[in-house]
Amino acid sequence: MTREQHHRRWNEIKTNDSWAIFKIMGEFVNGYEKLSLIGPCVSIFGSARTKPNHKYYQLAEEIAEKIVNQGYGIITGGGPGIMEAGNKGAHIAGGTSVGLNIELPFEQHDNPYIDSDKSLDFDYFFVRKVMFVKYSQGFVVMPGGFGTLDELFESITLIQTHKIERFPIILVVSEFWNGLIDWVKSTLLEAGNISPEDLDLIHIVDTSDEVVQILDEFYKEFNLSPNF
Repeated sequence: MTREQHHRRWNEIKTNDSWAIFKIMGEFVNGYEKLSLIGPCVSIFGSARTKPNHKYYQLAEEIAEKIVNQGYGIITGGGPGIMEAGNKGAHIAGGTSVGLNIELPFEQHDNPYIDSDKSLDFDYFFVRKVMFVKYSQGFVVMPGGFGTLDELFESITLIQTHKIERFPIILVVSEFWNGLIDWVKSTLLEAGNISPEDLDLIHIVDTSDEVVQILDEFYKEFNLSPNF
């Protein structure tokens, strides 16, 4: 490819980037308009690969039911696995069931337990993550992979740096999460890269009742509202 061809190609990329701004704006506007109407919700995260007969799927479904019975709706990433379990629990309990879907080359497809008027589709991960953070009154984080860790650490970072209001971050299944948190304490904390109080942002539990208790105790003290 000649220098002139490289230059022409680079200009085409810059033009496409400029037009993409309008698509990004459209996703933000649609998300804000729909999610601002749903009321207090808790997001449930976890692996898309977890099967319905797995104990983690069943626990996520149970957690979602109990959260709905406390007056919250449920938001998930809209796909299969733990996400489906969260929406299923909300659906069974007769509560708000929201799915923030993302188009992926594998794994992701809408699950059938999302309310028909509360299923949103996103092309951009970063727009979708804004919706989770802005409209969730808590994060319930089940065992998962890189996507789950991404949501977890982004929320901790935003609260730690006071970019958003604090909300409960609840890690469910201690046997899954303890190794990660032990590493955080022994490596990050020991190196002085985080402060001891940063660990207070995280709760580790094993039961659905503990999840509900943490949410209830937190919101006896703090108001329910969007996080920024």
